[in-house]
Amino acid sequence: MSSASSLGDLHPAVPPAGSAPSPRAVEQLSALRAYLRQLGSALVCYSGGIDSALVLAVAHEQLGERALAITTVSASLPQREKDEAARFAVQLGARHQFVASHEIERPGYVANGPDRCFHCKSELYTIAAAQLEAHGLQHILNGTNKDDLGDHRPGLEAARQAGVRSPLAELGFDKNDVRSVAKLLGLSNWHKPAAACLASRIPYGTSVTRERLAQIDRFEQEIKDLGFSQVRVRWHGKVARLELGADELARALEPAVRQSIISSGKRQGFQYVTLDLEGYRMGSHNEILPGFALRVV
Repeated sequence: MSSASSLGDLHPAVPPAGSAPSPRAVEQLSALRAYLRQLGSALVCYSGGIDSALVLAVAHEQLGERALAITTVSASLPQREKDEAARFAVQLGARHQFVASHEIERPGYVANGPDRCFHCKSELYTIAAAQLEAHGLQHILNGTNKDDLGDHRPGLEAARQAGVRSPLAELGFDKNDVRSVAKLLGLSNWHKPAAACLASRIPYGTSVTRERLAQIDRFEQEIKDLGFSQVRVRWHGKVARLELGADELARALEPAVRQSIISSGKRQGFQYVTLDLEGYRMGSHNEILPGFALRVV
């Protein structure tokens, strides 16, 4: 057992007084703790999202200094996500490093075919393997959960080829389970909206470039600064197709807010800003692929 403080000690106010954790969450947390403890040491591929954040939190709790998180940094990582990933790792007291990633130099990634994620994750796991050896650790972990297995995720094949382990998926955690266990632990980001790399905003078959990624990132950050939480700027040349959470669509059409969004989009180089009336939905990037229906969540 490591000397790391238990997460219950770090967050004694959670769960709130008068509430009781679900038996399922308690059981799953126990299983995740046991799973990670028996690994001995681990490197966590930590994106800053709630899935890998949960793996990191429990790995740090159970393994202490024998757990290391890496976050790869490239043009596809939003600046806000990078900052939030750093803050959360500091809050935990976990070992965490940023490592430069160069997927933009891989032709298969730049071509942006339906297998783009394979090339991106292959870069990630190549970096992770080098860090694993450098730090004398035993296992590479990611934050894949059971729900991810039903979507178009070429990165899963990259993980398989690299021998990466997925504790959440192996233990049967779906996205709701992840949030429930993270909330039970008192993790500050348990309710964080789903995120994805900026390259997922660019349609398949359209080249990924640093300039396009930066343009998307700037526009999304400005929209979030207006108070929107679930934001995707889908890049279509001079047109930005904006996906917002369904409960945020009405506010986007308020005259002052609408004008702020339009002005921001044009400031970032888009000639037209459109609002997708279906709102944000997971997997919309894959709707054009034959055989991949939109996943219901």
